Amino acid sequence: MFYNWAMSKYLTLSETAELLGKNKETLRRWDREGKLTAVREPMSNYRVYRKSEVLELFSGFVQLDTKEPVSNAAEPNYEYKVLELFAGAGGLAVGMEKAGLKCIALNEIDKFACATLRKNRPNWKVLEGDIRDFDFSEYNCKADVVTGGFPCQAFSYAGKKLGLSDARGTLFYEFARVVKEVNPLICIGENVRGLLTHDNGKTLQGMISILDEIGYNVAPVEVLKAINYKVPQKRERLILVGVRKDIDVKFEYPKPYKKIYNLKDALKKGELFSSNVPISAGAKYPKSKIEVLDLVPPKGYWRDLPLDIQKKFMGGSFYLGGGKTGIARRIGWDEPCLTLTCSPAQKQTERCHPDETRPFTVREYARIQTFPDDWDFEGSLAQQYKQIGNAVPVNLGREVGYSIVKFLNDYYSLSNPQ
Repeated sequence: MFYNWAMSKYLTLSETAELLGKNKETLRRWDREGKLTAVREPMSNYRVYRKSEVLELFSGFVQLDTKEPVSNAAEPNYEYKVLELFAGAGGLAVGMEKAGLKCIALNEIDKFACATLRKNRPNWKVLEGDIRDFDFSEYNCKADVVTGGFPCQAFSYAGKKLGLSDARGTLFYEFARVVKEVNPLICIGENVRGLLTHDNGKTLQGMISILDEIGYNVAPVEVLKAINYKVPQKRERLILVGVRKDIDVKFEYPKPYKKIYNLKDALKKGELFSSNVPISAGAKYPKSKIEVLDLVPPKGYWRDLPLDIQKKFMGGSFYLGGGKTGIARRIGWDEPCLTLTCSPAQKQTERCHPDETRPFTVREYARIQTFPDDWDFEGSLAQQYKQIGNAVPVNLGREVGYSIVKFLNDYYSLSNPQ
């Protein structure tokens, strides 16, 4: 992880841990032992480390070369076609489109998300309804790629090696069924990081064995951090890549960029967007919450409140263990936003605006997910937040799309040598 060193005199606990390749508990222990002392940042009163001290003490371990690697961008040599499942509001699909891939059909069960897709891309074929009700065999060998963010569900184990039939009733079964029907060159599944450890890792291993059964080799599974791919948000997505067994081309994940974008980059005119964020509707806090959050500084959370208010606001949770750092959390301009959720004002995962005591608006939410400003969302305010919060960040989708383009370019150049 590489940060824009000129931005601040201070580093947060997370930034320092990433920079030094240490976990947060190690840094806290060093603090207690006096090896590396945290201080209170003057403006926010947030516990941070002096950047100069970190760099002086650990100069031999820190790489300060922030020159970006060659871009991941790749131009398609042919027209490559994508069939997307569990499409949501189109975050992944828009990212794939930006990478030069053509979407030939999308399936989504949520009627509001389908309305969003149709409004923004009238030319896309939107298959609205339960995936179980569709036969995709008409797309057999007509799509180069099948993508989908299937939900994480446990399997029932009938034997030592999980097969496709054992996964019936789960949405991954439907994903695998469609891949089998369509027979694409490559399939891309995306999910939450928790899939790595779901049911002690058995769920992921079951998915890999199913893809193997239907004729796909699975590339090493990786969790991509969105902040490494021009997304101003600390979001992580697990990527599951299956390559058809008759293809001898290696899939390469997109290389991470060194520059980390922050909330200011998301909401203000700059490198990511050519204008300030448009004004839009947004959720409101009740008066009681405003009175509390007014006291929280940027980058702060409930522990920055006066002790008596901490106890009143937290109730019994005040005496329980764990940091609960998402509660009464106000985001700072000079940090990436924490992962957005489906609701902008949940107590456990608060995401308060840096200057104003309110949740992020719909367009601010969309900016943090790197949706273009002209991408409109259908449905009620709550439905719009839900669609955005569930989406794959567009810029992350684009970078994965570039990797798919490179893979397909390599495949077709071997298949059709000049």
